[in-house]
Amino acid sequence: MKFVKINAVWCPACIITNKVWKKLMDEDKSLNVEELDYDFDEEEVEKYNVGDILPVVIALDNDQELGRLIGEKTKEEIEEFINKYR
Repeated sequence: MKFVKINAVWCPACIITNKVWKKLMDEDKSLNVEELDYDFDEEEVEKYNVGDILPVVIALDNDQELGRLIGEKTKEEIEEFINKYR
C-alpha cells in the first residue's frame, strides 16, 4: 500500500497540505508516500489522469487505485483517508 501525492510549487493549497503530510510522515515512519511534482514529473503524473485541482493524493495497492483525495484538506480529513486505505 502506498500513497502518491501530487503537488506543485505554485499551489497554495499544496504548501498548506504539505505541512500536514510532513507531520503525519514524521509521526508514522511506516507511511509509504511517493511525492510527485505536477510540473517536473509530467510523464509520471500523466498516467494518474490528474485534473487541474491540486493537491491530489492517490491510494494505491499493487498499482491499483483504491481512492483519491483532491484539494486542500484538514489534518483530520487526511488522517481519515489514510486510515481508510491502510
